[in-house]
Amino acid sequence: MTFPDDVDTSTILSGNSDPFGPDTAATLSRHPLESIETEFPHVVRSIDSPDGVERPAEQHPVFYGCYDWHSAVHSHWSLVRQLRLFDDHPARSEIVASLDARFTADNIAREVDFIDANPSFEKPYGWAWLLHLASELSLWDDDRAAEWRSILEPLERTIVSLVESEFLSEQRPFRVGTHRNSAFALHCILDYARTVGNESLEAAVSEAAVEFFADDRDAPVAYEPLGWDFLSPSLTEADLMRRVYDRDEFAVWIDGFLPDVTASPSDSILEPVRVESDPDEGVAYHLLGLNVSKAWCLAGIASTLGDHRYADPFERSAKRHVESGLSQAFTEHYAGTHWLSSFVLYLLTRNDGGIAPASTPLD
Repeated sequence: MTFPDDVDTSTILSGNSDPFGPDTAATLSRHPLESIETEFPHVVRSIDSPDGVERPAEQHPVFYGCYDWHSAVHSHWSLVRQLRLFDDHPARSEIVASLDARFTADNIAREVDFIDANPSFEKPYGWAWLLHLASELSLWDDDRAAEWRSILEPLERTIVSLVESEFLSEQRPFRVGTHRNSAFALHCILDYARTVGNESLEAAVSEAAVEFFADDRDAPVAYEPLGWDFLSPSLTEADLMRRVYDRDEFAVWIDGFLPDVTASPSDSILEPVRVESDPDEGVAYHLLGLNVSKAWCLAGIASTLGDHRYADPFERSAKRHVESGLSQAFTEHYAGTHWLSSFVLYLLTRNDGGIAPASTPLD
C-alpha cells in the first residue's frame, strides 16, 4: 500500500480518514471484497458424524467467506465503514451490490438460527465485531445503511442478549493475545453501547472492566508476544481501561499496571515485533496484525495520558509500529488477506467515530 507523499506517520496516527483518497480506499477494499466471496478455504470445526458438515454458505449465508465467521463479520464492517467515510470510493457500486446480496431478512434469520443452536459460537471475538458492524451502520446517515441495520437487527439483538447473559457474567477474564481476549471484546462492546446509546449495557461493561482489571499490577510484558498473538494482552487491557477511567484515574492505574517500560531493554513491549517478509506458517501472519493493533493501542493510550511520563514514549512507539505494521500488512497470502485490511482501517480511522467515542467514566 502506498500512501500519498504528503501523509506522514504523524498524520496516519491522527486516526482520521480525510488525508486519504481513492487509491487508499481501493487498496483497503480489495481484499475484503474478494474474501467475503471466498467460501474456501474455510476453518474446519469438529465433525460429529460421518455425514460431514454443511458448507459454510449453507450455515452462514451472510458471513461465510474470509476463512472464518469473525473475519467475514469485520470485513463487512470494514466495507461499510469505507462507504461511510470515503464519499468518492472507487468500489462503491461493487461493495453495495455485494452487501445487498447478503443482507436479506431470510439470510439473517438463518444466521440467528445458527447462533440460537450454538450459543457459544464465536464468543466473544465474533460477537464484538458484529456489534461494531451494527454501530457502524447506525453512524452512517444513509437510507441503505438504515435498511441494512434494520435487516441485521435480529442478529444484533441476539448477540447483545448473549453478551449480557453469557459474557458479562463470566467470573474471570482471559488475558490472552488471541480471540478469547476479554479486554478486546469489552472495549468493542463498550464502543458499541456508547455509539448506539445503550446506557444499561455501557454501565454493565464498564463495571465488568473494573471488576476484571482494576486491581491488575505489574503486567508481565516481557512475555509478549506469546505464540501467535495478534493482540497485546497488556496494551489491549490498557486500551480498554482508558475508556472506563477519567485521565487522572487512568494515569494512576497505568502506573501500577505497567512496569517502567521506558527502562526496558530493546525487546521492550514498545518495540515492534520482527516478522519475516513471507512467513512459512499461515498463523504467523497474526504477528503482522499484532504490530498494527499495538499501534492503535499505543496511540490511543498516549493521547489519553496527557503530560504523563509515558505519553511521549508511547507516541514514539506508535510511530514505529505504524511504520513496521503498514510495511507488511498488505501481503498477498490468504492467511493475511482475509483479515489484515480491517485492522489497517481500524488504525487509520480510529478517530472517525464508532471507536473509543467520548467516554463516560464511572463515578
